[in-house]
Amino acid sequence: MAKYVAAIDQGTTSTRCMIFNHAGEPVGVHQMEHEQIYPKPGWVEHDPMEIWARTQDVVLLAMQAAGAKAADIAAVGVTNQRETTVVWDKNTGKPYHNAIVWQDTRTDKICNSLAKDGGQDRFRAQVGLPLATYFSGPKVKWILDNVEGVREAAERGDAIFGNIDTWVIWNVTGGSHVTDVTNASRTMLMDLETLDWDDEILGIMGIPRQMLPKIVSSSDPETWGNTLADGPFGGEIPVCGDLGDQQAATVGQACFSPGEAKNTYGTGCFMIMNTGTKIVPSESGLLTTLCYKFGDEPAVYALEGSIAITGALVQWLRDNLNLIDSAPEIEALANTVEDNGGIYFVPAFSGLFAPYWRSDARGAIVGMTRYVNKGHFARATLEATAYQTREVLDAMNADSGVELKALKVDGGMVFNDTLMEFQADVLEVPVVRPKVAETTALGAAYAAGLAVGFWENTDDMRANWGIDKTWTPDEGNIASTELYGQWKRAVTRTFDWVEE
Repeated sequence: MAKYVAAIDQGTTSTRCMIFNHAGEPVGVHQMEHEQIYPKPGWVEHDPMEIWARTQDVVLLAMQAAGAKAADIAAVGVTNQRETTVVWDKNTGKPYHNAIVWQDTRTDKICNSLAKDGGQDRFRAQVGLPLATYFSGPKVKWILDNVEGVREAAERGDAIFGNIDTWVIWNVTGGSHVTDVTNASRTMLMDLETLDWDDEILGIMGIPRQMLPKIVSSSDPETWGNTLADGPFGGEIPVCGDLGDQQAATVGQACFSPGEAKNTYGTGCFMIMNTGTKIVPSESGLLTTLCYKFGDEPAVYALEGSIAITGALVQWLRDNLNLIDSAPEIEALANTVEDNGGIYFVPAFSGLFAPYWRSDARGAIVGMTRYVNKGHFARATLEATAYQTREVLDAMNADSGVELKALKVDGGMVFNDTLMEFQADVLEVPVVRPKVAETTALGAAYAAGLAVGFWENTDDMRANWGIDKTWTPDEGNIASTELYGQWKRAVTRTFDWVEE
């Protein structure tokens, strides 16, 4: 009898496979980074073939770490960096171009052109999203318009599109071309009510419908295929769970009731609040998106605040400035000083996402004096994450009418005590880390396991959730008042840097 569920977690900087038992505890894990490709300023790409190679490696090594065989695995779930776009030849399996990553800004002219008729919110009523470089639809249009031969191949039915979840599932199963509702909701091409591709928007963007994957439930008892017998899992296992990474973390955090929210600290930062079966339009710069859909049950929706650069800013200090040798060193360096020395770091490397949606913004460090040293740089880097999260939380409170009493957090940066304590101070609410902090992979596992009855219902999953650590705000701190006010001033200095 199968005793585990496997999850493939394909992220912006790395790919991992995690094997979970029924208690939601990891019993085997392996993770590998892949190359970040920067062809031009503002352009970010990944090699899809490298990602598939890394996926095979981490699956094999995680299975070995768990001491598991294919017969021990009840199901496989997939989670992914959402808006990252791949177009490939369905006959050869070879991409026509590198994957265009969600952070990439090359589609700014396409978005501006589309916005001339109806403004930035031209499609928001249908898709819940503003016109922005973040989303997949304009990226597909860019590939069709700029890569020789792709449009003709798409018209023939040979060129097909997918976010990374679709790419991974297609390779794992040997040709199943599907995506779930959460990933489809990040393309700017799916109608939130019908949960189907919007033919009007496809026509406006010039994207042939036959390129697109079939939209399925996040947890699907019908399954979409099995892992290949000669693949890294070593046998045929149902592949039946698929969630975009932030929705997967929401499921992993057991946010199954309207009003429950989580914040994931990864390459970027993403806060999601469950709004139940109700579509809640945002008036405050948030995204209206899918939270999950389990089987034939009604779709569950969410409000999301997306921040482009948080953990990536730490990586930038490591890789571009060589200020630290490894990401965890940022905390010790930040603790060599008592405060930020008066500087504020606004990391608008890819423009500003929620709640501003300013593609014309670029990064800025303000408040520099000769007093400032590298410790202040480190502290300002961590504080930038906390301030951006506060901006999103303020918008979420305004849209939902619900004031959060505590914030569930997950992702790699939640092991940074200095950041988490400062986050609690800035938000003025407790910050809670669960026992399993890598909730993205866990959520994908839950979706797959639910489909095959490994977990019976959401109560089963909620029972697995437990508190590891809570940070509470320090009374009388100025982080939420004076410092946050200075941050808001700093943000305005990044506007209008890129001229149209």
